Amino acid sequence: MTSFVVVGSGWRAEMFWRLAGGLPGVECLGAVVRTPRELPVPTFASLDEVRPDFVVTAVPWDTNPRVITEAVERGLPVLAETPPAPGRDGLAELWERTGGSGLVQVAEQYLLVPAHAARLAAVRDGVIGTPTQVQVSSTHMYHAVSLIRGFLGLGRGPVTVRASRTTAPLVDPLTRDGWTDDPEPKPATTTIATLDFGDGLSGLYDFTDNQWHNQLRFRRIVVRGTHGELRDDEVVRLAGPRTIVRTPLVRRQTGYDLDLDDFDTDTITLGDRVLFRNPFPGRRLNDEEIAISTLLQHTAAWVRGEGPPPYPLADGAHDHLVALAIEESADTDRPVTISSPPWR
Repeated sequence: MTSFVVVGSGWRAEMFWRLAGGLPGVECLGAVVRTPRELPVPTFASLDEVRPDFVVTAVPWDTNPRVITEAVERGLPVLAETPPAPGRDGLAELWERTGGSGLVQVAEQYLLVPAHAARLAAVRDGVIGTPTQVQVSSTHMYHAVSLIRGFLGLGRGPVTVRASRTTAPLVDPLTRDGWTDDPEPKPATTTIATLDFGDGLSGLYDFTDNQWHNQLRFRRIVVRGTHGELRDDEVVRLAGPRTIVRTPLVRRQTGYDLDLDDFDTDTITLGDRVLFRNPFPGRRLNDEEIAISTLLQHTAAWVRGEGPPPYPLADGAHDHLVALAIEESADTDRPVTISSPPWR
């Protein structure tokens, strides 16, 4: 059994300890909280009161570097919530303090979300040839950058960012807290950026305020390749001489109509090819829960020496550095180039 503690007590921390309750081989010992409070798991005042196999940080941005460093100083592997540090200087300082330890991973789960995992499997299988451009309009900053780099198969190389913002009225019917019941449009800002990685590889970032929750904006992803294109849940490709084929990605969801199995995700397929199979059948998890559960299992395997690092600090730091460049370019209306970060 591989054990961990969560540092924090908010909604994100709750997700980690709740999901661990149903994972084989993974155990949450409790939560480290500064202020005593009642939680559904045991609580500890500091990391010195408990000895887990690894630590999950789920704390505010400005607190994250200190908690990560405290864990590393105790020799504890860390799975740090995104972003690992709030700003450019903080990222560099955190890397200087902990990068050489090899103990820090980042809880970047978007490439593990079933729909994205299936799309990534299709791209890596060469269905659309070599990917050259990724367009993401669904999530913000480091998450979107992770998707762009992941689908392009890119490391932490140079990138030039050009970004701009516009503001327009938009009704906002849903937030994290639920329905707003407000039919009046409010100003919403859209940030659009191009990311030039060189060698013909590029990304397009498109995010509108609250796009995670606002169902009046579609979530879109496009991956363009040398021999075709993936758009959301459909692929168009060159299958042979003078043969253009369009094929949908199909999710098999149990529990519909006369299917008397529990409501659950089963598989996502492309024709007869299985791109994704739910690793937690019967638990009735949503996509985010599947991604985080998978991340916890990958982290536990890495800690035991039985698997690769799930998402090293260098990658999480690079995602956020590029995201900060998007914001800077939009603020200044000028291109911003990242050339030589300390973690290269």
